Amino acid sequence: MRIEFLEKNYKIEEKFRDITTEKVTKLYRYFGSDVTIRIMCSKQNKTEKLEVTIMSKGVVYRGEASGLNMYENIDLVLPKIEKQIIRKNQKEIQKTRQSKPVVYEFLTEEPEMTLPDIVKKKSFDLTPITVEEAKDAIERLGHSFYLFLNSETGFVNVIYRRADGKFGIIEGIF
Repeated sequence: MRIEFLEKNYKIEEKFRDITTEKVTKLYRYFGSDVTIRIMCSKQNKTEKLEVTIMSKGVVYRGEASGLNMYENIDLVLPKIEKQIIRKNQKEIQKTRQSKPVVYEFLTEEPEMTLPDIVKKKSFDLTPITVEEAKDAIERLGHSFYLFLNSETGFVNVIYRRADGKFGIIEGIF
């Protein structure tokens, strides 16, 4: 198990590093030694944000929390990640039809395992546009994301509005 701490406008105290390491290593039982855990601590104004990303055998689990206290954030993030891990493990168990009792580290009850149904499907032609035109389209339409064919790269992109109000782009490469 490899744990990486990253700082962005925030200085990680040794006490927080020790407590977080102790709590995160409890997830060891789900993964074994082949896992990388990246813990990003950042601060913007008075809000402290914690992002935990776990990578194991090609699967990525991620959780984040924002608040006034990093110690509370870690207690909010770990149940989110454990829920993702359990959901993935339950799917694998259902595939093999084997069931055994599960003891949770951070959750008090078993999470619901059903995902919402797809209720709408859209199809449309992708005409090449620039990133600036896509930003205008997302603003004009009032959506949180917009799918477009990038005229500069020739790849399908998704532009989306981030929680901080800025834009992000996902580029599909074939």
